[in-house]
Amino acid sequence: MSSPPGLNKPAPQALYRRAKDFVQDKLGRGEWKPGDLIPSENRLVQELGMSRMTVNRALRELTDEGQLVRVAGVGTFVAASKPQSNLLRITNIADEILARGHRYNCQVLHLGRESASMSIAAALALPTGASVFHLLCVHYEEDVPVQLEDRYVNPELVPDFLSQSFGDRLQAAKYLLQVIRPDEMEHIVEASHPNGDESRQMQIDSNEPCLVLLRRTWNSGKVVTYVRLLHPSSRYRLGSRLPVTGAHRDS
Repeated sequence: MSSPPGLNKPAPQALYRRAKDFVQDKLGRGEWKPGDLIPSENRLVQELGMSRMTVNRALRELTDEGQLVRVAGVGTFVAASKPQSNLLRITNIADEILARGHRYNCQVLHLGRESASMSIAAALALPTGASVFHLLCVHYEEDVPVQLEDRYVNPELVPDFLSQSFGDRLQAAKYLLQVIRPDEMEHIVEASHPNGDESRQMQIDSNEPCLVLLRRTWNSGKVVTYVRLLHPSSRYRLGSRLPVTGAHRDS
């Protein structure tokens, strides 16, 4: 028995999806490059033969996905590609920035010894009030702040931490990997809004969504360091790519 006419035909693609595909094809081919002003909604409506509402939805979704930037009264631009930090490795942001051929610099806001609060002591598996080292610094890419590093270190394991000249030439992550190799690592990612100090330090609005990477490393069962790395989501992203091994591979 044959199927009714049209039963096995794929459903027609939504018009707004076709509009998105049109724009993404232009982006993928490099016809529209980062920073370029794309044709106006009216121009796209005429070119695609679609309603303004359909084109508007496509552009709105592409903006929400970070592929476009819409400026009121000016137009819609191709978004600059956001640098990505590897989520599954201990990386040094300075090396990542320099590898992209960009200019890197670092501003140290605080470096000293202090008594651990209850939360910091718990993160480092130390008694509350124990002496810890604390580093607070901002990492810049092309003079734009892209990461706020708030790091605590166990003095017993890294006694010379405070005597280092951290900055453009030497970063805490690089130094720690040189002096003590971790044998265990924990990464936790959170979404957050910056507090008053963080928005000022990162030169962002207090409503700017941020990605926060919480990292702890261990050596021989002891926590070496606990660091909170804050990234404005409009300037940075976290992700990884790795091979899947084994007989069974989950999609």
